[in-house]
Amino acid sequence: MTVTLLNRREVLGGLSALAVATLAAPSTLRADAALTLYGPPAAPSAVLAHAVRAGFLKDVAPAAEFRAWKTPDEMRAAVASGSMGAVVMPSYAAANLHNRGLGLGLLNILTTGLLYIVSKDETLTTIDGLKGRTLALPFKNDMPDLVLARLLRQADLAPGDVALEYTASPPEAVQLLLTGRADAALLSEPAATGVIIKAKSLFMTVHRVIDVQAAWAAVSGTPEIPQAGLALTTEVQEALGKTGIEALQTGIEAALADALADPRTAAEAAADALGFPAEIVAASFPTSHLGAIRASAARGSLEAFYDVLAEANPALIGGKKPGDGFYLA
Repeated sequence: MTVTLLNRREVLGGLSALAVATLAAPSTLRADAALTLYGPPAAPSAVLAHAVRAGFLKDVAPAAEFRAWKTPDEMRAAVASGSMGAVVMPSYAAANLHNRGLGLGLLNILTTGLLYIVSKDETLTTIDGLKGRTLALPFKNDMPDLVLARLLRQADLAPGDVALEYTASPPEAVQLLLTGRADAALLSEPAATGVIIKAKSLFMTVHRVIDVQAAWAAVSGTPEIPQAGLALTTEVQEALGKTGIEALQTGIEAALADALADPRTAAEAAADALGFPAEIVAASFPTSHLGAIRASAARGSLEAFYDVLAEANPALIGGKKPGDGFYLA
């Protein structure tokens, strides 16, 4: 669905004084705005869904709605075509699309890492321990795969040392693990929490054996991955204006604080869209490293992350680190 933002300047284009007044109003930025926020089937989307349902965006987009995208390929194609304009995406993908001339800007970072390797074998606690094992993971050539590839190189594991079973979705990776066709699975939250809970109902035990964020410290020196955030296309940026962009960020910050104080209510707002029961989404909050870090404040960690990814393939970020215009807040 195309993101549509209507404002009084567009509807009443000849009344410039009214348009200026509308832009200047701090609490009624776009009384007639209809903004669709898109996010992945992952924990940060719960914050956006909660922001919409609980009215935290009422001052900037009272008619806002949240929808989940299913695969990274679907998301990238929709952004490129203009049918998604406010999207939670991997931070490297935002840089890539910006550098390709799409005008994409990053508003914030919504998680500093929510990747875990889970297994029935509780002794599988190191990356080098994956040698000779089968690892299931969703979304080939996307964020989890790219992070894993760097960790495998750090552990001096050659291609083929670990048998990678790629799947089209997290539930498929979960199924491979539970049926014994994979020794472990690399999952984001809430899928990692979900498989641990589901296994108990099947009289199995699945362990969270490797915290990928902690393993990343050996590569980057910091156990944080500025993994994903909300990106806005030029169309959305122009429709909101600087004041509206600031109000959007402020609303998300307030929604995050409220969600962390009451995870179950926030999870209920996102459960249907994410395809996980609310109790699983809520249970995943403590291991999702949720945040609403302004892009400018996260710039140092983002550029360090981009540098690591670009070591293997500069094209992943579009050949260069993005400039000042990429950081919207």
